[in-house]
Amino acid sequence: MDQRSVVTGFLRNDGDVLLLQRSEDVGSYRGKWAAVSGYAEGDPDSQIEREIREETGLDPESDCQLLTAGDPFEVVDEDLGRTWRIHPYLFDCTHRAVQTDWESTEFEWVSPTKILDRETVPDLWRSYDRVRPTVATVASDSTHGSAYISLRALEVLRDEAALLARGRESEYDSVEAVGSELLAARPAMTVVRNRVNRVLSKGSTVEPAEAESNARDAIKSAIEADRGAATTLGAAITDKRVATLSRSGTVLAAIDEGEPEAVLLAESRPGSEGTEVAEQLSSELDVTLTSDAAFPHTLVEWEADCFVVGADTVFSDGCLTNKVGTRAGALSATDADVPVLVGTATDKISHERTIDLEERAASELYDGTAPITVENPTFDLTPPSAIDQFVTERGSFDPGEIESLAAEHEQRAGWQE
Repeated sequence: MDQRSVVTGFLRNDGDVLLLQRSEDVGSYRGKWAAVSGYAEGDPDSQIEREIREETGLDPESDCQLLTAGDPFEVVDEDLGRTWRIHPYLFDCTHRAVQTDWESTEFEWVSPTKILDRETVPDLWRSYDRVRPTVATVASDSTHGSAYISLRALEVLRDEAALLARGRESEYDSVEAVGSELLAARPAMTVVRNRVNRVLSKGSTVEPAEAESNARDAIKSAIEADRGAATTLGAAITDKRVATLSRSGTVLAAIDEGEPEAVLLAESRPGSEGTEVAEQLSSELDVTLTSDAAFPHTLVEWEADCFVVGADTVFSDGCLTNKVGTRAGALSATDADVPVLVGTATDKISHERTIDLEERAASELYDGTAPITVENPTFDLTPPSAIDQFVTERGSFDPGEIESLAAEHEQRAGWQE
């Protein structure tokens, strides 16, 4: 039997993926829906980039980011007398402006669960299954911020609900079981808890089809909330000298919208993502990078107009959990009468007092043999007295106003009882 290797690339934007309907001019599976695909002539990793350029007009380097290259698998087509060896990929895309070529007659950005309802090329869902988010990837993600991870959690809930609703194979027997595992995967990540609770809070038992619909709506609402917070914050920092640290998606979006005069960044260890952000912003802005140790002093000498950070969790009393170094920066800014602004969606406000500073490996600081106790947290706590405003999609709030917002989230947690 003839064997061919092919690449299949799923391009994702705002929780949807790009599906292409194959034209009558292609050699096989005419009229079927597919992802970006093509023969793997040589290196599959290079080939998928060529296919993205040819079939969508997107630049895989500037418009897309490779997230996952799944394990290849084989599909046997007896009618064609051929075995396909499929190499699946998942990319995040910054926009949806695609230009298809002759291989496609139509394209749509849709929920990946629509694959289950359409006439597709063989085993398209199996390809997606190899690269889609799972409870395990939600639990292990140490690269992205909490808002991003919460969207992936909602995608897991949506996808598993879709399988259950259609009687397809799933490792879970109910959507509540999926939700419980997602909450256990990131127990201290408030935005994951609040957004999962929003999907499952409609009653004691949520039918899979309803959960799938709820999850799709929740993804859209979450994206709107995150963007709304960034827009509000962007207006507050326009033409300002902004000091910040780490890599907050909300802060980065606000900087893009607000166009501050200049930006001061701490290197943001552990991980040093502040250095990467400084490089990213330097092509458009006046950027200064300093060490974490020097940051509290430098933000004063640099004459910052405001100290701006994102949030991992905001507790009901106005206390903030965020990347380690936030507390030192906020206290120094407060001492110098520099306003401290926290950009966050209200879904990051917690009605529970669960604190996990995510201790990292001690060997990052010391791997010797001396009897030394090592403290290497990822996050720290900033008191409400060091915060001026929480800037959200619903406007700006003083720390004392957070408690009423937290109560809204508490009402949705009843499905776990």
